[in-house]
Amino acid sequence: MSTQRAQKAPDHFDVIVIGAGAAGLMCAVTAGGRGKRVLLLERNKKPGAKILISGGGRCNFTNQDVVPTAYISENPHFAKSALSRYTSWDFMDLLARHGVSWHEKTLGQLFCDQGAKAILKVLLDECAAADVTIRLESDISDISCAGGIYTVHDRGKITAPSLVIASGGLSIPQMGATDFGYRIARQYGLKIIEPRPALVPLVFEREIVEDMKALAGVSADSLISVVGDRSATPFRENLLFTHRGLSGPAILQISSYLQPGGALSIDMLPDETDVTAWLKQQRLDNAKSTVTSVISKRLPARLAEQITEFWPGNMASLSNGDIDALANRLSRWTLAPTGTEGFKKAEVTRGGVSTAELSSKTMEAKKRPGLYFIGECVDVTGWLGGYNFQWAWASGYAAGTVV
Repeated sequence: MSTQRAQKAPDHFDVIVIGAGAAGLMCAVTAGGRGKRVLLLERNKKPGAKILISGGGRCNFTNQDVVPTAYISENPHFAKSALSRYTSWDFMDLLARHGVSWHEKTLGQLFCDQGAKAILKVLLDECAAADVTIRLESDISDISCAGGIYTVHDRGKITAPSLVIASGGLSIPQMGATDFGYRIARQYGLKIIEPRPALVPLVFEREIVEDMKALAGVSADSLISVVGDRSATPFRENLLFTHRGLSGPAILQISSYLQPGGALSIDMLPDETDVTAWLKQQRLDNAKSTVTSVISKRLPARLAEQITEFWPGNMASLSNGDIDALANRLSRWTLAPTGTEGFKKAEVTRGGVSTAELSSKTMEAKKRPGLYFIGECVDVTGWLGGYNFQWAWASGYAAGTVV
């Protein structure tokens, strides 16, 4: 007579959330606060890895001027519902209840006074208060669904009627980023918008980079737009010259809009509405001054020297043709990047699970009841400045209220 070893019954929860980043933590807190039995799985040794490194450790956790137009998606209206139901003020109220304070740095960007660790502690304390179970170093080998119940194989079986994928995108693989969320979406027949690096430095041809190396570390206020694309928002912030190309807030912002093969137009005198007229006036007012000295009053010295290298004389020596050429270099500098520094340097991922596959109110997959996608793995990408964190809070809350 043969005997069989009894199999351990799977652990059963109301909700399984995969990914203990910003979106996953918010979803777990919200669902747990409704009395749901929640399991939060994280493949890393610690939760909230990207929270801890954001904003140089200060965590730019939201923006006080969040608007739907600050988000890129194939469906520009998709984010409106979630963002309207959980606002930046709601998250600020959560922080205030925990005694956490903040300050505005620039352009509505809000940073935590106590640092990123304080933000993570708030979320973990909220998880504890809601009896959320957190399991770290998760190793998921398979996910299946039968009879409306999802089974996650993670060194044993775990089941739940609701499964939330909050595993992020492909940005910063050194922090543990993988394509896990996209694989699950494809497993259940959901469309993926091609993931691409976003909020990422740009690289250029070798000859251009050689010139930029001499300017590495130089930063300049600039207005940057995408040539020939009126739908792409122009950004006025600093650009930064690097040993590899261009970075800085303005470049990171415009990188999310730039298509492969596209070109940039850079205006380094954005306060001058007509640079040609301004230069002609300088020729009259400062005839004996060198061109370099005049431009150095408006731009960093090293940058001014490089821009004016073809005009070594004084302002009086400039012909109208010279002025037109110099005006173009100062206010209409056109550059075509050869690419980006990739996901390794990208702050977020553009693309992901198609919004056409999801409910904008609940984040649930239309084809698969009980399956939800939130945060960076969804085709919603915010501007630099706290917008992507706000999408994480809002989308996590949207799913957490219904799972």
